[in-house]
Amino acid sequence: MTFTRPALALLALGLAGAAYALRPHAAQLRGQSGTKSPYQPVRNAGTKEMTLPVRHWDLADEMSDESFPASDPPSTY
Repeated sequence: MTFTRPALALLALGLAGAAYALRPHAAQLRGQSGTKSPYQPVRNAGTKEMTLPVRHWDLADEMSDESFPASDPPSTY
């Protein structure tokens, strides 16, 4: 069976695409993952629960933080 040059190129392109689509993630290759649980950690509302220092915090920021992850915007907008 003989293949033409365009058929070989198409075959190579298809194999490369399949290898790219089926490759494992880089973190799985290293044996690492972000969290061991399927759930992400969620912090309580307020500036005391934050890991980074707060530079400026007003009432709108407080209301937004307390309402997260609600779909409605805070009432102070």
